[in-house]
Amino acid sequence: MSRAAVSWAAGRRMAGRRNPWMRAGLYFTLLVFAFLYIYPFLLELGTAFKTETGAVNSAVNPIPHNWVVTGFSTLNEFSNGYFPLWALNSVVVAVFVTAGRVLFDSMAGYALARLRFRGRGGVFAAIIAVMAVPGVVLLIPKFLVIRTLGIYDNYGGLIIPLLADAAGVFIMKQFFESIPPSIEEAAHIDGAGTFRTFWSVVLPMARPALIALTILSFQGSWNDFADILITHQSESLDTLTTGVGRLVSGALGAATQYPLRMAAAVIMTVPVAVIFFVFQKYIMRTGEGAVKE
Repeated sequence: MSRAAVSWAAGRRMAGRRNPWMRAGLYFTLLVFAFLYIYPFLLELGTAFKTETGAVNSAVNPIPHNWVVTGFSTLNEFSNGYFPLWALNSVVVAVFVTAGRVLFDSMAGYALARLRFRGRGGVFAAIIAVMAVPGVVLLIPKFLVIRTLGIYDNYGGLIIPLLADAAGVFIMKQFFESIPPSIEEAAHIDGAGTFRTFWSVVLPMARPALIALTILSFQGSWNDFADILITHQSESLDTLTTGVGRLVSGALGAATQYPLRMAAAVIMTVPVAVIFFVFQKYIMRTGEGAVKE
């Protein structure tokens, strides 16, 4: 760090000490925005444990007057016994999609970062273009491809189209480019081939990026609605997102049933929220692990 940067940082610290009201104002502003961000989740969680009357009478109060679990206990009844199966389908899809994206995105990212082949720039440009296209635009082409391949309305249709994504390839490519090529050259001198170098040398160094990709892939596949919706029609293949969507538009569409809806939302939200908040630091540390020359 230069002397100018050090002097500037020291000056800022001294200004903060001289003006405690400014610091207090900044902290207060931060707390306000944090509350506004987390309040909908607290309202969702509290409403799930309210009675139907309590949810209507105190709609914006996240604290129930009478704590009940009626919303959770009647959820399976309203789903005709399918709710546990929906939860299982969500787990199966999320696990397989996450594993596939970690494997294929890392391999594709390494190939774009290190291998020299004709059309490499065009392939990367196409990946960036896919990232810029709204996902809803691709739903009909995906549906036609799935029907043509004969994997509509089965687990293959739920999982295979999601096994790789452009954003994951981009993340891994950028990380692999931060690793000095000299490390791979040393591995080649020792007799390691391209795949062995990738698997045994480079991939372990990409641990922060892999963890971030795992979290983002699990979160994305768990919360996916549109891509899952177009791949099946059987109720037994619904995940939590599409199954609860059917409930809201069907059995729950004509009534309030706020506790029941929020109970379903809590079950959908809590697993991915816990994973995200526990490992969120890795999402911001995808640059660690690379050794700079």
